[in-house]
Amino acid sequence: MARILIVEDERPIRNLIQRNLELIGHTCIGVGDGNLALEQIESGSFDLMIFDIMLPNLSGFELITHASGTPVIFVTAKEGINDRLKGLSLGADDYIVKPFEIQELLLRVRAVLRRTKKDDETLSFDDVIIDFSAKKVFRSGNEVVLTPKEYSLLETLILNRNIALSREKLISLVWGYDYEGDTRTVDVHIRQLRAKLGLSERLKTLYKTGYRFEL
Repeated sequence: MARILIVEDERPIRNLIQRNLELIGHTCIGVGDGNLALEQIESGSFDLMIFDIMLPNLSGFELITHASGTPVIFVTAKEGINDRLKGLSLGADDYIVKPFEIQELLLRVRAVLRRTKKDDETLSFDDVIIDFSAKKVFRSGNEVVLTPKEYSLLETLILNRNIALSREKLISLVWGYDYEGDTRTVDVHIRQLRAKLGLSERLKTLYKTGYRFEL
């Protein structure tokens, strides 16, 4: 997993980002000041850096000039097109406007790390191996054939591992906002994943909430 620097002067937001990234296995350092961030950049090595733009002492726009090729995601309240264009022109890999949903941030982080080859292409647990690049799943050395929706649901649960996801959230992430069926389709697909991959101990049902993949 990746080593990530989070630079955000609003402590609740910084803690939210750090807690959720650490839940899925990343190592994070969080600071709330531009000067402290620069010290971390100059003294450490990171796979990804997440910057707010408006920071004490040094702005995110100033910090990115010290990134030395490390991928950067801006997470900021500055939603104007000029700010977005400036951030991207300075070399940012992504630009997320507050307020944001934490699942969106996790997916954006995953996309940047995969694009820059800083994230694992496979994941192993118990007797299961998942090859994300090939979108294949193996159990006890044998490939398990999943439908596209089963695989997408499994990948979504794993990318958000240790995080509770409601049925409604899973519908929006896997089936899309325009899906017109009901949430029972999530339960059906969960049962299929448990049966095919032996996930009864990993894939927990949360009463009146949804599901959580524990790893």
